[in-house]
Amino acid sequence: MSFNTISVVGLGYIGLPTAAMFASRKKKVIGVDVNQHAVDTINRGEIHIVEPDLDMIVHAAVTEGHLKATTVPEPADAFLIAVPTPFKNNDSEIPEPDLSYIKKASEAIAPVLKRGDLVILESTSPVGATEQMAVWLAAARPDLTFPGPESSYTDTNIDVNIAHCPERVLPGHVVRELVENDRVIGGMTAKCSAQAVELYKIFVQGECVITNARTAEMAKLTENSCRDVQIAFANELSIICDRLDIDVWELISLANRHPRINILQPGPGVGGHCIAVDPWFIVSKTPEQAQIIHTARKVNDAKPQWVINKVKLAIADFLQANPTKTAKDVTVACYGLAFKPDIDDLRESPALNITKQIAELHAGTVIAIEPNIQKLPQSLDKICNIELVELSDVIADINVLLVDHKEFKIMATRPKNALDIKGVWS
Repeated sequence: MSFNTISVVGLGYIGLPTAAMFASRKKKVIGVDVNQHAVDTINRGEIHIVEPDLDMIVHAAVTEGHLKATTVPEPADAFLIAVPTPFKNNDSEIPEPDLSYIKKASEAIAPVLKRGDLVILESTSPVGATEQMAVWLAAARPDLTFPGPESSYTDTNIDVNIAHCPERVLPGHVVRELVENDRVIGGMTAKCSAQAVELYKIFVQGECVITNARTAEMAKLTENSCRDVQIAFANELSIICDRLDIDVWELISLANRHPRINILQPGPGVGGHCIAVDPWFIVSKTPEQAQIIHTARKVNDAKPQWVINKVKLAIADFLQANPTKTAKDVTVACYGLAFKPDIDDLRESPALNITKQIAELHAGTVIAIEPNIQKLPQSLDKICNIELVELSDVIADINVLLVDHKEFKIMATRPKNALDIKGVWS
């Protein structure tokens, strides 16, 4: 079929670049988001997130009339759902996935669906979420037929095709990787998969690999869980080396000289909406079986507290060396708030969490240095002893490097009393 109009629901770090890619191929694209500010910003030809090259593509797409944003879904030939999949607020050891955003998006597009449409769930989701989305759509539109239980997966009696096609891109490289990376296509029927391939081939140059919806869901979770386990090894190694008075950066460099060893670099934890979240989707479904994945999550989730304890010790050592000063006189600088280098994304950021906890625990001033944002996020803005400072204006007694932004890598000198959690100044 021909996809004349494409709708992307959720205009965040994945949805907006995806919408822009379709629009850059001269397709009519309708972006949908509940955030009025985001909608207004996009309709001015601007962007509300930081992603290299995206601003130029969005500006051109809006100016040429190929892309518009709205808060209410409109009819289209294909709908891509790229909304958040967070956790429910609960106190259990294993967080429970929250699919309410997917449900709301499904219910929002249901009134404008028509026979022959394609609905793709791009949101990273626990296994079975795509089938659940089909159930919600079927309940909202009983006049249309959707893929159902496995025994009824046929193409002849389906009005609306459904697939799961997870994004697999790296923040900071999204525009390039959306085009170049292979795409996993998990249709609920063969025709669903074929239509999804046809849609993505509008701009995807990588291979579109077909599987079923459940395997596609698990593929994305597996990729990020693998990374989480690798990072947990590096983070645990850094804690061991600290106890044994060994330079972990030198150790990893030496170990990586082995032709079959590639240890990652340790850090303050794991952040972002993928690696810090996706492994829990596996653990929540199979808690008895996912032992290594669960342990890796606990290791990485515990690393921020280890960093905070190191900061406490550094403050204590400073006060011991400067007996005329009190804790209120000590300024702590936290370098980086984003979850990874050279982006503005603060989602699930261990650096942000560490900075917040230091500010809440410390009697003195805490300054944050984050080159990619213009103002403190809401979670920090209400803490009276913290402020956002330009790198050139930093004067601090304790300097804590949390994110290896390029600006920090090219600093001429290593700050005094430095806690280098990323090995940039080491």
